[in-house]
This record gives sequence, structure tokens and C-alpha cells, in this order.
Amino acid sequence: MIQHINKNSPLPIYYQIEAALKQQIESGLLQPGDLIPSEREFAEAHQISRMTVRQAISNLVNAGYLIRQKGRGTFVANKKIVMQLSGLTSFSEEMEHLGLEPASELLSYQMIAAEMPIANKLGIREGAQIYELKRLRIADEQPLALETVYIPEQLLPGLNQEVAITSLYAFAEASGLNLGRASQTFESRLATKEEAQHLGLSVSSPVLSVEQLTFLATNQPFEYVISAYRGDRYTFTVEMERQRG
Repeated sequence: MIQHINKNSPLPIYYQIEAALKQQIESGLLQPGDLIPSEREFAEAHQISRMTVRQAISNLVNAGYLIRQKGRGTFVANKKIVMQLSGLTSFSEEMEHLGLEPASELLSYQMIAAEMPIANKLGIREGAQIYELKRLRIADEQPLALETVYIPEQLLPGLNQEVAITSLYAFAEASGLNLGRASQTFESRLATKEEAQHLGLSVSSPVLSVEQLTFLATNQPFEYVISAYRGDRYTFTVEMERQRG
């Protein structure tokens, strides 16, 4: 509970509540998963309106510091993972760089005939054999992303189920392939029923949908990946430089 609110301050009361809770979260006084007092408890303790408390809490929810769970209350959210989009790295490499323990759960593995949209992405003929892998990406035992990967069979003929739960980039490079670059497209949307189930979200929770097309150094397409990242756990940052003519 906040120790003091200055009702004579020029700072709005909702802002004082918001700033105090934010400071407690960032300092570690409040930990991820901690239940904060209800709006009624806040209002009664400080003799202020519940609407004022609600505004402060809503701002922190929108900023990702808190998360509401229907019927349970409002909790401190898990800290967001900040991804720097500056190089081509695998999920495992990214998590290890952040000091997190990466893992994967292989949900499905099959060889299918490429339909036209995916065949066009991968630069192969329609009907060519491709791997389709569905993997749940995990860090520190928490599900973070659900991804579907498509790779031409001719590029990685040794890709089996055992390999599919490891880093595909490491396996590809060990197989003699030279990865070059990737293009990504981002879109904010609501989680599907399948995504919500695997990611531990409620249906229609926000997710960040990412489509990635990875190329070999020869510019030949290597993989096409569709991923859904938990919107409450990820922040992507991009560093840009001014291009001068």
C-alpha cells in the first residue's frame, strides 16, 4: 500500500498513485505475481474516489506494469523482454544473451506439399516437399511464443523431430548452410484460441504477430516463420540512423 498521498500537491492524485506503484515495481519492492490492493481498498485507505484509483491502475495496466485477472484481482506483471532488432539471431541465442534459459516444445512435425502462397515465399514450386514445424518457445519455463516454421526439405534433408526442438540455425550452419539475412513484418492482433491455450492467455488477449522470411547468403529463401509473441511479455526496439543524401 502507498504510504502517503499529498492532496495539496499540484500533481494529480491518480498520478501520485501511478508513480508510487511504478517506483515500487521498478525497485523490486513489488515482484511479478504480487497481488496489489483492490480499488476499494486503495480508496478507503486514502479517502479518495475509486475512479481516481481506477485511472492510475488502468494507466499501469496499459503500460504493462500490471495485469488484471477477471475474478482474481490485479497483479504485478512479468517484466517485459526487450528485443533489439539489429541482427539475425535465433530464439535460443536471444534468450541466452538476455540471461534466460531457452527451451522448445515441439507441438507438431510433418512433411507437407507446399501450397502456392508458401511456395512463393520460399521460391520453390508448388507441391514441393517442405517441413512444417509448430514449436512453443519457452524462456525460464514460461511460454513466450508460438511459431510455425516452413523449410524446404531439399535444404535440410536431415531435419528430424529430435533436431526440430533445438536451434535450427545452429543445425543449418553445422550442415554447411550460410545464413545471410531476414525480413520481418509485425502486426498487433488478438490471440486465436490455439495461441491463447499454448501461451497461457485468455482468448482475444493481445499478441504480436511476426512473419519472418530468412535467406541464405546466396539470397535463396531458407525458412518462412509465422510467430505469435505474448503482447504482455515482449517489447521490440529498433535503432535507426538518419540517411543523408
